[in-house]
Amino acid sequence: MSLLNINRLNVSIGDVPVLRSLTMELDAGEILGLAGESGSGKTMTALAIAGLLPARAKMSGDILLDDLRLSAASEREFCNIRGRDIGVVFQEPMTALNPVMTIGHQVAETVRIHRNVSRREARQLARETLEKVGLPVARFPLDRYPHNLSGGQRQRVAIAIAIALKPKLLIADEPTTALDVTTQAEILDLFRQLVRDDGIGLMLVTHDLAVIAQTADRVVIMKEGEIVDQGGVLQVFQATQQAYVKTLLKNAVHVPLRHAARETGTVPVLETRHVVREYPGVRKLFGRRAPLRAVDDVSLKIFANENVGLVGESGCGKSTLLRTILGLDQAQAGEVLVFGRAFPADDREDMRQLRQRIQVVFQDPFGTFDPRWRVEQLIAENFHLYDSPPTGAQARRRIDEILDQVGMKSTDAKQYPHEFSGGQRQRIAIARALITEPAIIALDEAVSALDVSIRAQILDLLAGLSDRLGVSYLFVTHDLSVVRSITDRVLVMKRGRIVEQGRTEDVFSNPQHPYTIGLLAAVPDLDFARKFA
Repeated sequence: MSLLNINRLNVSIGDVPVLRSLTMELDAGEILGLAGESGSGKTMTALAIAGLLPARAKMSGDILLDDLRLSAASEREFCNIRGRDIGVVFQEPMTALNPVMTIGHQVAETVRIHRNVSRREARQLARETLEKVGLPVARFPLDRYPHNLSGGQRQRVAIAIAIALKPKLLIADEPTTALDVTTQAEILDLFRQLVRDDGIGLMLVTHDLAVIAQTADRVVIMKEGEIVDQGGVLQVFQATQQAYVKTLLKNAVHVPLRHAARETGTVPVLETRHVVREYPGVRKLFGRRAPLRAVDDVSLKIFANENVGLVGESGCGKSTLLRTILGLDQAQAGEVLVFGRAFPADDREDMRQLRQRIQVVFQDPFGTFDPRWRVEQLIAENFHLYDSPPTGAQARRRIDEILDQVGMKSTDAKQYPHEFSGGQRQRIAIARALITEPAIIALDEAVSALDVSIRAQILDLLAGLSDRLGVSYLFVTHDLSVVRSITDRVLVMKRGRIVEQGRTEDVFSNPQHPYTIGLLAAVPDLDFARKFA
């Protein structure tokens, strides 16, 4: 009998069915990939297994974990099952971890809840578990707090909490989506090692088909709450007869169509010259540590009608450089120029004109929207940057035009952000950036949280807008597949410096710097779907 057996599982919230007749199984020592677009039901499936469904949810069908009937367990029983028999790792470790508790305390807490052991014994097991996930106490003392660690290190702490008692089943829900490629590779290697050494059954929930291809033994593909295909990874990816699965595979390696002839300008729309950005050192008993130089003597140029990628690991300085370019952080040395003029400008009127020429789209559009505002208000907010802001019918016409350009309807202007999907909200964010007719748009991880189908649509949209409007893009991202598919040039950043740059295809096909070689080697196979679609 398999470790996990799900038989005809149905879940509805109110009168809305979200899971329909799911049947799947997972063996001990096996990795099962659960894939599908946003809203397909994959996360809801994981929550049903872990007993974390919303209070209004109704469930029928069977979920068996060895001899435990999870589908009939009460919340009191699940409190004993979670942590002991089932471990859960979520996408954002900073949300899952308690910011005011040390990492040692948080791992030991799980042990003491489920085992009658002393504090000393629990702390010792916490030390051993953290060592196991690659956080040796010599370098990462138990009294460190989550904010003292990088994203990948925090994810390792979350994994340590989940596996401290050697559960039978580990559920990892998008555990690497927010991580750079090298950290992602390390976390996936850790999962494989845990499955191999401890015989844990791992359910890997992700929209990244390349991760599943390189990590999972079997895959389940979901759509609108139903399973459309399942089996061995190669079997499904090579021989699927499902049109939906074939579409997912094609979208995983989608390259936007762009005009071959792209004439760039001779004057940079954006330039940085020897920019330096430092942060004060951490306070010590006597004085401070040396300042942290996050951006170290960075110079770059972006021309009209040119797409440029800025890539590197977490902590390399790319987000700090972007904040400095946008005038959100002040450089200690060097300068930022927009059309040859200093940015930010001292003169308020000059600043208004330059701000109109450079706009930004962030990773999470919902976090940048006022939820009380309608779409038309969100887009019209930037009208104040115009010399003569449109009003009345002229403003409404301009909003309708820009919504049409990003593939939305004019009637959407009257709705609120929460009424749209993630991909639609990103289109609205792009519309808000375009309303000022900018020369350059900076995109900060703008597609990294989107599933493959929505990402393909947004990349097509951006490529089309670039061709039609001549707008330039600066893509700041850890997703190298996006950079390869849509940029003309790429800049590789390490420890605050640009260590390699050049035409995108030249850098990807023949990297020169050891750091770039390592980055590219850590990327899941980007061409696997092309062979199978």
